[in-house]
Amino acid sequence: MTSKKRILKEMQELSTETYSNISAGPVDDKNIFIWSATLVGPKDSPYEDGVFLLKINFPNNYPFKPPQITFDTKIFHPNISSSGSICLDILQSNWSPALTITKTLLSISSLLTDPNPDDPLDATAGKMYKYNKDEFIKKAKEITEKYAC
Repeated sequence: MTSKKRILKEMQELSTETYSNISAGPVDDKNIFIWSATLVGPKDSPYEDGVFLLKINFPNNYPFKPPQITFDTKIFHPNISSSGSICLDILQSNWSPALTITKTLLSISSLLTDPNPDDPLDATAGKMYKYNKDEFIKKAKEITEKYAC
């Protein structure tokens, strides 16, 4: 299956399924390899009710290589850098062609409720999460309210 066919198939799946906190699709109809996605912050997390925009770039050899996904919306999180890069194993070494963009976005959503402070991209957020969680939650909520609403 070519990359284009696979992406079209996933686009079809996303349009027929209803997910409460994710949506995604091509930025325009000229290039199906560039998408934007919306992720609503998970309930019971500091990101609750925030609306986060993400950029998705599919490589030409997708699904054999992972898509590049970055946050466009500013977020304070141990595993997301200030430039929006995401540290998530399935976006790097643990990628599998069996994964879909839907499963990948759901994994990013669950990363928001369950960060990995031992492997931080944002050292400040990682340290704060580990040693002063109340302060971390307060700051994450503030950033969410300021940029993701």
